[in-house]
Amino acid sequence: MPEVQPSDAPTWVGKETGVSDWVLIDQARINAFADVTEDWQFIHVEPEKAAATPFGGAIAHGFLTLSMLSKLASECVLRLDGVKMGVNYGFEKVRMMSPVRAGKRIRGRFVLAEADERGPGQWRFKYNVKVEIEDEEKPALIAEWVTMQFV
Repeated sequence: MPEVQPSDAPTWVGKETGVSDWVLIDQARINAFADVTEDWQFIHVEPEKAAATPFGGAIAHGFLTLSMLSKLASECVLRLDGVKMGVNYGFEKVRMMSPVRAGKRIRGRFVLAEADERGPGQWRFKYNVKVEIEDEEKPALIAEWVTMQFV
């Protein structure tokens, strides 16, 4: 992940800050997410039954894919020199474009869209994020993700 001086953060606007490594979304991860969220819809946790749907098998929860942004971003977003902490601030937009089938790998592509110092040592970043599915043209999701870093 690129480490930059706070004053240099705005020079990254419009640039790709990174592309993460591939992460496997296997059935075990999907089942664990279902247990945590109590969303046991069959299209996620019953591969045999899900095979009869247009998906052709079990798919990850859209929110599982969204939750993976933290992992994917850990390698890709700017880190301000001297940062004390970073937090999620929210989303301007999230669209789940294509299901992630069990056994597929995803990765995140991050482009810095905005960088603003909101107060002394308080930086707000907005990233345009695309979660790609290996060997597929259509992304799993796109999002405008807002984070804050405190230096």
